[in-house]
Amino acid sequence: MYQAIALLLAAGLPPAARAQNLDQIGVTLLHAMTTNLNGAGIRVAQPEADYDLGTNWEVNPGTAGHLPGLLNYISGAGSTTVFPNSLSSESGHADSVAQYFYGIPNGIATNVVHVDNYDANFFITNYIFTGTTDYVFVLAPIPAATVVNQSFTFGSETTNLPTPVNYLAVSDQQEIDLAYDDYTVEYGVLFISAANNGGAVSPPGTAYNSIGVAAYRGSSGIGPTLDNGRCKPDITAPAGVTSFSTPQVSGAAAVLMQAALRGDGGSDTNAAFDIRTIKALLLNGAVKPADWTNSYSSPLDARYGSGILNVFNAYEQLAGGKQNAGATNLISIGAPHAPIPITNTIPTNSGWNNETISSGATNDTANHYFFNVSSGMATATLVWNRQFGQTNINDLDLFLFDTANSQLIACSTSRVDNVEHLFLPHLAAGRYDLQVLKNGGTNIVSNDETYALAFGFVPIQLTLARAGTNSVLSWPVYPAGFGAEATTNLATTNWSTNALLAATLTGSTNILRVPMTNALQFFRLHQPNF
Repeated sequence: MYQAIALLLAAGLPPAARAQNLDQIGVTLLHAMTTNLNGAGIRVAQPEADYDLGTNWEVNPGTAGHLPGLLNYISGAGSTTVFPNSLSSESGHADSVAQYFYGIPNGIATNVVHVDNYDANFFITNYIFTGTTDYVFVLAPIPAATVVNQSFTFGSETTNLPTPVNYLAVSDQQEIDLAYDDYTVEYGVLFISAANNGGAVSPPGTAYNSIGVAAYRGSSGIGPTLDNGRCKPDITAPAGVTSFSTPQVSGAAAVLMQAALRGDGGSDTNAAFDIRTIKALLLNGAVKPADWTNSYSSPLDARYGSGILNVFNAYEQLAGGKQNAGATNLISIGAPHAPIPITNTIPTNSGWNNETISSGATNDTANHYFFNVSSGMATATLVWNRQFGQTNINDLDLFLFDTANSQLIACSTSRVDNVEHLFLPHLAAGRYDLQVLKNGGTNIVSNDETYALAFGFVPIQLTLARAGTNSVLSWPVYPAGFGAEATTNLATTNWSTNALLAATLTGSTNILRVPMTNALQFFRLHQPNF
């Protein structure tokens, strides 16, 4: 039987550090620019493991800043809403996870409607699967929860058999991933799971349809997956270990789900709430560290995934609304798919879509999204699920063409991932065709595939003006993650924030006042601002 192993028994960061995290991941800015986005109405789950395999796994509601009754405690011995109780006892690890996730005052989703706190091993063997060698599906629905935080791992992997204690064979990872993927498809639950503290990424953070989370500047598993070289982790949040980066992403997912249900992403709330859409938005809003890298065949960075969580950026793309493809055309298998005549230009340069694309045994299919773009930064993320009971996935790709000359600007064409991702920090002004391509042929899983697409084509502009004895720097709030730096000599790389005050927020603009001097000063925007 597979058993969940807690990643850390430590107490996590102190409240001041957790408050700083809210600034870094865009929560503070989100609260300044919107109202009442705090996970209201969303039910979540928190399975918890421990080194002693389940003896103590419970969250103390008082430690998380909540009154008794918010949490339901569930194990093989029964369930209760009372704390303390006879099922188990308080876990410091569980308390810290809760403080990041929904704790008051420094959590992200502080107003979730309910939390189901599970003994992780009971949760796994009674809801996901059971068995010793080959899993047997249970597929019992989690009561109403739509976001499940898993700050545990099944252990590191090895390709050698028999497996050592607390290690899994690659075949074990594949079975675990498939069980979680099927559960996701069956019940529409978004699992957000730790990617491991060091070594290779491990399950459940390796599941196709889940979000695997790394720890920025902390101990973290590194991709790709050992089974077939997929890109995991999917995203990163600032923490010392993945136990505490994971609940930050879970809280952000709950906030986006709340925003989707209340109509912030438009009238099609079902499509906005879809877990594929939420995943695409979270990944596409991430801020890239300076050493982030990817390739056309490996869409995400092996250490950071799509980058560092920024819920404000994700929300801004949700608020851009659902934007349907402007055109669809069929292509012979493997034939070129250059831009077609522009129709139905997308009216906003940040937004999302959730729709179905179809190809068959004799054709590929391309959905076209046309944009008029000012120079700036471009990001696009395509997400689809591994379907129920399938070991393979449909093959979707993402392309960006310049329509003026049909030149291919960028592409993401992984054959093993169900995520494709484009990032262009300096895209020239022009007209572009963003294409979602579904490859056809005889080996497709199905003719139809529903996908989510999130995109942002955002001008990055730093403006300099004079006000009395000050220079006034200004730049847009969105996209978040940029900060001003200064230097006195362009011939050096000595850019610094040391002489600069903090920017203030005025409307949707960052304002920074700098005293004028007789010395030369140069300014730039730099990302990430950590």
